[in-house]
Amino acid sequence: MTDPRTDEQPTDPWADIRPYHDDEVAEVLARLALDPELLDALTRFRLPRLSRLMPRLSRTLASIVIRREVRGVASVRDFQTRIAAYMQRMIRTTTDDFRVDGLEALDQDTAYLFIGNHRDISLDPAFVNYALYLAGRDTVRIAIGDNLLKKPYVTDLMRLNKSFIVPRSARGKRAMLAAYQNLSGYIRHSILEDNHSIWMAQREGRAKDGIDRTDPAIIKMMTMSRRALDRDMGVGEAIRELRLVPVSISYEHDPCDVQKARELHAIHASGSYAKGELEDIMSIVAGITGHKGRVHLRFGTPLAADFDSAEEVAAEIDRQVLEGYHLFPSHYLALEALGDAPELLDLSEVTDADRATFQARLQQVPAELREWWLAQYANPVRNRAGRIDG
Repeated sequence: MTDPRTDEQPTDPWADIRPYHDDEVAEVLARLALDPELLDALTRFRLPRLSRLMPRLSRTLASIVIRREVRGVASVRDFQTRIAAYMQRMIRTTTDDFRVDGLEALDQDTAYLFIGNHRDISLDPAFVNYALYLAGRDTVRIAIGDNLLKKPYVTDLMRLNKSFIVPRSARGKRAMLAAYQNLSGYIRHSILEDNHSIWMAQREGRAKDGIDRTDPAIIKMMTMSRRALDRDMGVGEAIRELRLVPVSISYEHDPCDVQKARELHAIHASGSYAKGELEDIMSIVAGITGHKGRVHLRFGTPLAADFDSAEEVAAEIDRQVLEGYHLFPSHYLALEALGDAPELLDLSEVTDADRATFQARLQQVPAELREWWLAQYANPVRNRAGRIDG
């Protein structure tokens, strides 16, 4: 609506963080087809020899391919429909089974704030989206940290795929507070005004050690904008309005498990880990292309208003995430290999084939990383049993 006093369109308070709108898609796709960094990345990946010998020609070919792939894409839905075809192929070639529970209990036409455990940078929300797509429901808007958006073309691709930006690089307490207030407002607007569901991780970064735990600071951020309007409103009521639903995802095999073990080992040995410039992108590629075995996704139940603090909300999310987390043979076999909690073992569904696969994967892990590798799989069993402190 135009302001009659200025005859100008009102500003979009979330223009810098929200997903792209349909009327922005054509311009973004045209920009991507000419982006030299994207073209170079594609040619290095698909045409490495040609990209070295004839870089200009390889970029031209990549640009032609991009234009061909997005021909007829005029909306975000069109773009995601193209992605769905790749998702189907990925599931067919890299997973042995994909199962979904709990979605049937959620209203088809209601927006929810899905809060999930976080194991894979791109696949966790991608599997949520695919489950929604198969059920004929609208896909989610995905929270993604700005630390992953170091290249303009990555930002464009993510925002085309309905991602919105979580500010993690703002400098100074006042700037960070303003950024999170704005983000909180966007989340509330998406759920209550746009009736559009959102997916967020339960904490910043992946649970590389296999310990799924919600950060109460995430809960406080979600309620900031509502409680700014009504300072007497409790956390529980603000959360109830957002229709928060915990989501569990479990992978039988994690394609990034060795890299996670290497990072955990480095932090333990030297106190720090220096991440490579393109390491997050490489993790995304490894997660998509690597074998995952069986994958299980579980949607929980919406949280009510009977919570007095962010910590209580976080505890309920944790309870539902752990209850819904499917424990595969790989989890129990890792715990058995570590040998420290035999009373928690349940090997009733472990087959000889499961054991052989597990041993073959373990043999590929460098000796100094094996304890960290095994812990990633064993910790969900310990966590559900209440054996992990903190």
